[in-house]
Amino acid sequence: MADRSLKALLVSTNFQNFPFMKIFSAAQTRAWDEYTIREEPITSEQLMERAANRCFTWLMASYPAQQHYTVLCGKGNNGGDGLAIARMLAHQGKDVHVHVLEFGHLGTADFQLNLSRLHQYPQISIRFIQQPDQLPELIGPTLVIDALYGSGLNRSLEGLSAQLVQRLNESGCICVAIDLPSGLFADSPSLANPVVKATHTLCLQGYKLAMMMAENEIFLGQIHLLNIGLHQGFYTYCDTNFHLQLLDDIKPLSPARPRSAHKGNFGHALLVCGSIGKMGAAVLAAKGALRSGVGLLTCQVPSQGTFIMQTAVPEAMCTIDKESDLISESPTDLSGFQALGIGPGLGTDPKTAAALEKMLTSFVRPLVIDADALNIIATHRHLFKLIPPNSIVTPHPKEFARLFGESANDFERMQKAIEAAHHHKIIIVVKGHHSMIVCPDGKVYFNGSGNPGMATGGMGDVLTGIITGLMAQQVSAVTAARLGVYLHGLAGNLAASAVSQPALLPSDLLDHLGAAWLSLD
Repeated sequence: MADRSLKALLVSTNFQNFPFMKIFSAAQTRAWDEYTIREEPITSEQLMERAANRCFTWLMASYPAQQHYTVLCGKGNNGGDGLAIARMLAHQGKDVHVHVLEFGHLGTADFQLNLSRLHQYPQISIRFIQQPDQLPELIGPTLVIDALYGSGLNRSLEGLSAQLVQRLNESGCICVAIDLPSGLFADSPSLANPVVKATHTLCLQGYKLAMMMAENEIFLGQIHLLNIGLHQGFYTYCDTNFHLQLLDDIKPLSPARPRSAHKGNFGHALLVCGSIGKMGAAVLAAKGALRSGVGLLTCQVPSQGTFIMQTAVPEAMCTIDKESDLISESPTDLSGFQALGIGPGLGTDPKTAAALEKMLTSFVRPLVIDADALNIIATHRHLFKLIPPNSIVTPHPKEFARLFGESANDFERMQKAIEAAHHHKIIIVVKGHHSMIVCPDGKVYFNGSGNPGMATGGMGDVLTGIITGLMAQQVSAVTAARLGVYLHGLAGNLAASAVSQPALLPSDLLDHLGAAWLSLD
């Protein structure tokens, strides 16, 4: 694949020189603005002009033929951005209508300054919304710019604001939100709120935590990150527990392969997997482990599964369980394995649960636990205390709920994961939209690769194999989780580009893991 095509599949960023994609809170983002104003130095009005110009440039590039614009403004700095954009659009000869929510108080200083500047453009229609009969019609070919509240909102919209949001959402117009759709909280759940459903969100400088949550996808539309030139010094020195991991973050995590290396240098992994009717999961996990770069792989499988595994994955060795259709025992000696992954296609038979308990007490290194192994632990709660520190568990949302309880929203699920990772001293990979890698120290890495085509059975089995294989190569558990999740998603992106998202299969992802590794060079 041409390099240009590959780059189109990766999450792009305007922060190529930054070490991580940090996700700051709304309060930290305000502090970043203030730091920039003080240290650059620059006035707040000049910074607003810079942000507005980036949004205006995006609009001209994305909708060059658009002539009619409606700009909805609150009286804060998000509204000031909207007023500045309106002025730039009018200067370009566009038909611009501005509607300002009016609640009888002055706007911020920069809002008032930009409002006064609009009076120099008599062609701009400026109207104030003070009661329901003054709500704009929002019909026809207009493009609506949402500059009502942005990322600084801290309470749910009500009254006239909520009515305006409802009218916008019912209009069918293209809507471009500035920084964050109005009504959406940057750092907390918004499911009960009236929220603008944007077609595009022009995110200023840094992603918001709300953008990582699947429950907010309906509001955000397509997200475009715009660099408005906030001071890099703040980004470098301000700490946060939340990061979006991208390709440049992952490249340094790739384990080195010395020229003189032999298979013993890259570890021996054991996968305990498979039961009658579920050997496909075991095969996918084994292939994932082998594509991770592991030196040796052994799979413990039911006796009836041996022929399947040896035929489908000739590179893997097998140990054969005494039971024909399930796993019922632990290998006698686990000391020769650098990593153990358990769960794909395992089933939840009581004999399997007993074998899992024995392995948890016998294997002294961190291990990888997935699928039915997690379901066994969820119903045998005493097994939690047997999980070795720094082990990796990889639940999807339903498995997570069985382990840690139901969550009312994605933010609550994240908080439960943070608390559980700290309490049990484990790494929790919550699979899904922007899969979360939650670490015992409270850090959370949201994954920046992957696509909806990967929402199909068997994808998680491949991931378990990849992470287990990486663990065998003596990288840290956090590195194995972060690198494994990103490679898995990147291979899914590359595979989807070849076969489409609807047709994407786990075996297609496996076929593109090599190309994903090449992208790390």
